[in-house]
Amino acid sequence: MLVPVKRFSEAKVRLAPALGPGERAALAREMATAVVRAAQPLPVVVVCDDAEVAAWAGAQGAQVVWEPGRGLNRAVASGVEQLATAGVARVVVAHGDIPYATGLAALAGGDGIVAVPDRRHDGTNVLVVPATAGFRFSYGTGSFARHVEEARRLGLPVTVHEDPLLAFDVDWPADLHMLHSR
Repeated sequence: MLVPVKRFSEAKVRLAPALGPGERAALAREMATAVVRAAQPLPVVVVCDDAEVAAWAGAQGAQVVWEPGRGLNRAVASGVEQLATAGVARVVVAHGDIPYATGLAALAGGDGIVAVPDRRHDGTNVLVVPATAGFRFSYGTGSFARHVEEARRLGLPVTVHEDPLLAFDVDWPADLHMLHSR
């Protein structure tokens, strides 16, 4: 499993109206820890460009793929390429802001692409890809539709996996109300 993790001190800036820098960093670390734990029993690789995140990943028992200054899409692509080189057939890419993540290993089987949209069906919280497919990642606003289209471009079947726990990510201050109400 591959988990891209941004520098904790720079994560979740859209939450600034509701949380201070230290609170955002702590929340980002807590959510990323939940995602890593939800991957069990899969081995986890964290792709990052920050020494603090790399140390955190090591403490979680994860391997680190160091990708400084690459941006999310290129860093994820590089991580998938490195896993393919290591003999991994399918890669589960799960973002570190899914606080209720569970059962990620169950998504790893099968063929083609598995896409887990966020609850708005805008972003892609989890994406499972064949490691050697040459999948072009396109995270950001509207990524879910682009990822489904990319699978079609590659001629790969797409399974959309609807899961309210995996669909819940924390991006906006309003999300914090939902997070704290659980």
